[in-house]
Amino acid sequence: GVRLALGWTFLWAFVDKVFGLGFATPTERAWINGGNPTKGFLSGAEGPFAGIYHDLAGTAFANWAFMLGLLGIGLALTLGIGMRIAAATGTTLYVMMWSVALPPQTNPFLDEHLTLAAVLVGLTLIGAGKTLGLG
Repeated sequence: GVRLALGWTFLWAFVDKVFGLGFATPTERAWINGGNPTKGFLSGAEGPFAGIYHDLAGTAFANWAFMLGLLGIGLALTLGIGMRIAAATGTTLYVMMWSVALPPQTNPFLDEHLTLAAVLVGLTLIGAGKTLGLG
């Protein structure tokens, strides 16, 4: 269930950013309407990596890499295939999202991004793709 739930969060983020369904992304900021999936979040970067993220914000590379990552990780987790790749890329994405705003607002070090990265690794280690999945 945790694998499916995490897969859905990645897939939902992808779908909402592409079509602007009005949850996290308003229709006018949808990717298909010319919106920019990385600009807002990365432009607000704080901490030691802010300069890197400000430079990446809104670039075609960052947009495509982020969106393909959301889709690929979401599909892999949902289908239970490619769990090692999904865990590696998902963990990388979570750690990068954590590092955008350092230190986290509610804790000097830990936030949900690092916790979910650890969960992804754990899911792979226990072979979660073999249960209700194509793995």
